Amino acid sequence: MKVIDHINQAKETLVSFEVLPPLKGKGIGALYKHLDPLMEFKPAYINVTYHRSEHIFRKRADGNFEKVVIRKRPGTEAICASIMNKYNVDTVPHLICGGFSVQDTEDALLTLSYLGIDNVLVLRGDAAKNETSFEPEKGGHKYAIDLLKQVVNLNHGIYLEEELKGTDGTKFCTGIAGYPEKHFEAPNMEADLHYLKAKVDAGAEYIVTQMFFDNKKFFEFQKHCLAAGIHVPIIPGLKPITSKKQLTVIPRTFHVDLPSDLADEILKASSDEVVEQIGTEWLLTQSKELKKAGVPVLHYYTLGKPHVIANVVKEL
Repeated sequence: MKVIDHINQAKETLVSFEVLPPLKGKGIGALYKHLDPLMEFKPAYINVTYHRSEHIFRKRADGNFEKVVIRKRPGTEAICASIMNKYNVDTVPHLICGGFSVQDTEDALLTLSYLGIDNVLVLRGDAAKNETSFEPEKGGHKYAIDLLKQVVNLNHGIYLEEELKGTDGTKFCTGIAGYPEKHFEAPNMEADLHYLKAKVDAGAEYIVTQMFFDNKKFFEFQKHCLAAGIHVPIIPGLKPITSKKQLTVIPRTFHVDLPSDLADEILKASSDEVVEQIGTEWLLTQSKELKKAGVPVLHYYTLGKPHVIANVVKEL
């Protein structure tokens, strides 16, 4: 079932979760253990992230180095299918520009379609770890809007091989990312909203936001989107803070601010166990306010802390 259909048919705020594929060398059992305590809340769908390949230099026996391509978290398509089969829940695989040619993308979309997956979250993705800025794969997309257009074309039965006749179109519901505090590469919020609206006009059906810790910023983002002519559902992305280390890691990695009162409480905490309690209460307060405001879905980035998310959703 499509995400947009879940939203349109719901009578109250839904919940959804986001998970990472296991690291290469790890079995899927750890992922099931991660999801098991969350499934009692009947999520509308589960997002599964995609991770681009990385280039490393490996020393050979002769002392020289060779460039090797590795992917540390493979298997997004198969994991989505496994989750659907085990839990009977819809999945939303992330689709990224980085590391994919347009042919790779078409093949991945066809695999997802054959598996009965109706949704994709279209993202540019991050720069590779050895790059200072994002560089597309040779023959790949540089911007998320171009990736989105490829998905929309395939929905209309337009394949890369133009000579194909009598083609069947796919039926993907496409989501995109939004940034209540502005994408860090955008020169200003106005420009960021311009790019966001272009993706909605190109066929995106809903927006899911980057994590934020101040609901006022989300509500302002909603108003800015409406003023810009963006009328698709906007889903807030939420994450708990569970350690003091995250006070510096989260702003640096995700380019978001932490409210002063939250940061002050965490700095005073005597241990990470206390920080987790503070983070849980903060997330619960955020969730209650957003639910009261009538957001379509509360989307939780679980990222190794399913018990915290479970405690919050249980209180809702």
